[in-house]
Amino acid sequence: MVLHEPKPPCPENQNRLLTSSMPAVMSGGTVGAGGGGGSLDCRSFWKAGAHEGPSAPIREFHDGLETGDFDRARVHPKFLHTNATSHKWAFGAISELLDNAVDEICNGATFVKVDKSINSKDNSPMLVFQDDGGGMDPEGVRKCMSLGFSTKKSKTTIGQYGNGFKTSTMRLGADAAVFTRAMRGSNVTLSIGLLSYTFLRRTMKDDIVVPMLDFEVRDGHIVPLVYGSQGDWDSSLKIILDWSPFSSKEELLKQFEDVDSHGTKVVVYNLWMNDDGLLELDFEDDDEDILLRDQGQTSGGTTKIQKEIVEQHISHRLRFSLRAYTSILYLRKFENFQIILRGKPVEQISIANELKFKKVVTYKPQVAHDSQVVSVKVDIGFAKEAPVLGIFGMNVYHKNRLIMPFWKVLQEASSRGRSVVGVLEANFIEPAHDKQDFERTPLFIRLETKLRKIIVDYWKEKCHLIGYQPTDPKLRSQYKAALKDPGGPGGKIQHKAFTARKTGEHLSNLLPETYDDVEAVRLTANGTGSALHSSGQAQENSMESAGLEEDLVDISSHGVLDPNLNEKLSEENLALFTRREDLRQRDTQLKQTIGELEHELEETKRKCSQLAAELQIRKSQQQLPYK
Repeated sequence: MVLHEPKPPCPENQNRLLTSSMPAVMSGGTVGAGGGGGSLDCRSFWKAGAHEGPSAPIREFHDGLETGDFDRARVHPKFLHTNATSHKWAFGAISELLDNAVDEICNGATFVKVDKSINSKDNSPMLVFQDDGGGMDPEGVRKCMSLGFSTKKSKTTIGQYGNGFKTSTMRLGADAAVFTRAMRGSNVTLSIGLLSYTFLRRTMKDDIVVPMLDFEVRDGHIVPLVYGSQGDWDSSLKIILDWSPFSSKEELLKQFEDVDSHGTKVVVYNLWMNDDGLLELDFEDDDEDILLRDQGQTSGGTTKIQKEIVEQHISHRLRFSLRAYTSILYLRKFENFQIILRGKPVEQISIANELKFKKVVTYKPQVAHDSQVVSVKVDIGFAKEAPVLGIFGMNVYHKNRLIMPFWKVLQEASSRGRSVVGVLEANFIEPAHDKQDFERTPLFIRLETKLRKIIVDYWKEKCHLIGYQPTDPKLRSQYKAALKDPGGPGGKIQHKAFTARKTGEHLSNLLPETYDDVEAVRLTANGTGSALHSSGQAQENSMESAGLEEDLVDISSHGVLDPNLNEKLSEENLALFTRREDLRQRDTQLKQTIGELEHELEETKRKCSQLAAELQIRKSQQQLPYK
């Protein structure tokens, strides 16, 4: 990988091979016109890597050998595309760039903006990310554009592999330009880099070439900062102007006007399209959001009302709405930082706060024999739309970042666990490189098993609160008797269930407070299953061990929903849904009224200004002396 402009002097030599000067034969030239030197013949991301273009001339290979350029490892441009395929989901790529901005909070960042812009060369849309973090100096931006370098050593930062910028930008579009301003002491630098798959493929490069430009501020003036020769600097400028959306050096520097004293702006252009020739990202259907095409089909709900509830739920909308996804992307709410999507701040949502009959249990994973004891709190409860909306799953975060939303650790066809949602932060396991899953280690498998048990135990304890018959045989017999004789002793149980459902209380406390990996392993070794507490009742112990073998248990008799309760709950949910729609319409009307009043106020102010000016003119005319 070649950074076209030689890197600035640095005591660390670790980046030497990646920053070799580019030979003259690779300085490029203009090929095509229009949007940054044209575009690729294939604009579909999943097909672009297989599309074969012409190979580089043999003469260029020999010229490279003569100039010594091949005295190092080389990276073919196709690797940029191959590397980006780790992101199966476009929003996963966007979240990587958001993570970079969030990691800059420690350097003073207060916002990250995500918005659409227009390529002035061909009027195509571009995706723009901008933050007011510490920015990158010339050395820092070169490490950012290189492969595998990461300066993030803190245990709290999200980024760690040094690969996110490359994979995310190349997953969203064929080309990306970086503008960054940094202040290190009294030195203020401006750097520009171009990572262009289009340029590399259209000019038939056999190596990844990244043209770079640097400037510094001297006495209030922006002047070029040349580390190599002036010829190399001019060549980098020419490539960037030929293959970027910007046509002059002045237009490049204009991109820094809204960056303030420090910060970074990333412009992704030549955005990928789907198989129908439409942009993968939809900017048109919602002016305050960015949507994914072909991802919004409803998969749940049998009635019209249920489908409407499903369509509005965060578990459905996060698949195609960037605003919905980013609202739950970070576990803890920011204090002095905002994600601003298309000009409007994203309102962060705490999934745990949206649960009813919530309980907090503790899980103690066995990380390593010589490591410190790890304790993880798991918030678990029913979705507030239960039981009408049957969504369920665990939301697993890592270092404050959502990795697996609504992870279905139970079989989807099982009624046990219906509407149960959980939240936890699992910093003791490592995420995959795309941060959309975890590495399938034994530790992860034990976590999956334990979460399954936590959900089953919670369901056994509280399912009657949302209208299901209790799984405890004694409670179930009383519950059935209540249906036949509301005035009998069973009716009291049913009444208490209704009261608990409305107040959030519970009838029993069978769910243990702590789940311990070590205890579970010891109990299993003794042949006693993984009982989580000793109640002295053989019947309960039998139920607990049955919970571990969830896939093998016949639950047909345990998941019977009482039709009377379900009907009442459905009516409550419908009433709430209708009220929400009424409030939403009222809110829209109020906003419209406010806008009209503000317009009238501006008109009144304008008329007052005109009248005041006319009055002043008349006064001055009256004071003129007679001749």
